[in-house]
Amino acid sequence: MATLSLTQFLTLDGVHQAPGGPQEDPSGGFEHGGWSVPFGDEDFGQFMNEVFTRPTAFLLGRRTYDIFSGYWPKQTDPDDPIASKLNALPKYVATTTLESADWAGTTLLRGDVVKEVTDLKESLDGEIQMHGSGGLARTLLDHDLIDSLRLLVFPVILGSGRRLFSDGVRPTAFRQTDARTTGSGITLLTYELAGRPAYGSY
Repeated sequence: MATLSLTQFLTLDGVHQAPGGPQEDPSGGFEHGGWSVPFGDEDFGQFMNEVFTRPTAFLLGRRTYDIFSGYWPKQTDPDDPIASKLNALPKYVATTTLESADWAGTTLLRGDVVKEVTDLKESLDGEIQMHGSGGLARTLLDHDLIDSLRLLVFPVILGSGRRLFSDGVRPTAFRQTDARTTGSGITLLTYELAGRPAYGSY
């Protein structure tokens, strides 16, 4: 059985929308696209290369798939650890609107997403990785289907944009397994699912 991880770029106020460029996702009038780029130092690159040594497959939401498929198939350097994995490994896209996928190795999951992902985890081995895909991530978090989080928290506040942990998300506890900080100030946090929160008083 496979585990499912989520790697997500976040601002200090929890925004995950369009970290990679102004035109990546301007939906909702979002004007801050590309907010992660000024912090992309060597430490950040090394961490992301480490992340991409681990997957056996990828699970993506429709919006993230569109962004990735417009860029990564054109990156053909065999020494690029990220492009090599994304282009070679199986990719599963949870969608109700996409009719077909041109990126080699892509399978569309068009049924009930909770059942589809549950079945996918049971049928595969290793680590299925999600990158971005905030809407899909929230749904899967609500059903305890994400086993680990890698949150890259960037030292910037935007005040608008889609947030990963919005009101109504299921209360969930995690156990921290790693924490680092890059030279540019990105906090790299890794957590494993631990169940429901515990409560007390002071």
